[in-house]
Amino acid sequence: MPSLMRCINTVSRCGAIYRADRLKGTDLGDTHHSYILTLCRCPGISQDSLARKLFINKSNVTRTLAYLESHGYVRREQSTNDRRVLLVYPTEKAQAALPGIRSMLRDWNAYMAEALTEEEAAQLTAIMPKLAKRAAAYAGVSDEVFGDGNDAKATPSGPPFGPPSGQREDGGDGEVRTEAEEKEDAPENT
Repeated sequence: MPSLMRCINTVSRCGAIYRADRLKGTDLGDTHHSYILTLCRCPGISQDSLARKLFINKSNVTRTLAYLESHGYVRREQSTNDRRVLLVYPTEKAQAALPGIRSMLRDWNAYMAEALTEEEAAQLTAIMPKLAKRAAAYAGVSDEVFGDGNDAKATPSGPPFGPPSGQREDGGDGEVRTEAEEKEDAPENT
């Protein structure tokens, strides 16, 4: 029987292949979705906080942000409070890419869920946040990413791989958001 980590790595790597295929013909790569999702959710986040939130080392974040900036997806500004800190904001181009990214991730989740019964999907949806929280605790950022952890103990009541009822998924990256939180973060249409 394959180990837990081997299975998780296989799913992750195949997900990257899927994203690369879906993003062919664009200037986005298979890892850029997590940056755009996070920046649209947290505009003005510092590069260091972004690195912690995504579990990616700072030099890779700097390199990826330089790429995204050169392609018009992000802009970086020096913090007025601390000149050593760079704050990162999504551009209109990133906001425009967001619905397609969310759709792509929902499609992958649906594809994966097809292999499971409804009960298996519910069990997996309940178990995976616990494993993610434990892994994040090792990295020292669990509170920042998972809040108080209550979501890891909840039993989902929605569709397979969906969020608990009353909440909405934000792009399939694992974060669950209430409708009120989504409205708060939505760009104003003027």
